[in-house]
Amino acid sequence: MDGSMYLAYDYPVLGAFWTMLWIFLWVLWFVVLFRVIVDIFRDDTMSGWAKAGWLVLVIVLPLVGVLVYVLARGKGMGRRETEHVRAQQKAFDTYVRETARGTGGTSEVEELAKLSEIRAKGDITDEEFRRAKEKILH
Repeated sequence: MDGSMYLAYDYPVLGAFWTMLWIFLWVLWFVVLFRVIVDIFRDDTMSGWAKAGWLVLVIVLPLVGVLVYVLARGKGMGRRETEHVRAQQKAFDTYVRETARGTGGTSEVEELAKLSEIRAKGDITDEEFRRAKEKILH
């Protein structure tokens, strides 16, 4: 038989492990590199020249640049990421509220009138009416 047919037998399990480990480390390296580059652009406290300097350092000497950046500005990096996530969550919550309300939504007065009709029919108690009214007004 041809030697190329037995290729799987020539590749030991430990070799496959090392290959997967190196691939994982390369992917991890690119994730860290791009996180640092994104953080450089996200930081509002740095001037344009400082951003350009950090970017040149990270691109020209990636290993040294990323290591120095994380050591020098790592705490701020986490804070900026947290602020960014909070801003995204706030924007999403605002979007959901506006969408749930709808463009042709009813006004508070209309909602209170409907609520009063429901209470007058006896479908809800006075306590339920009071809680629903508080939700509408707040």
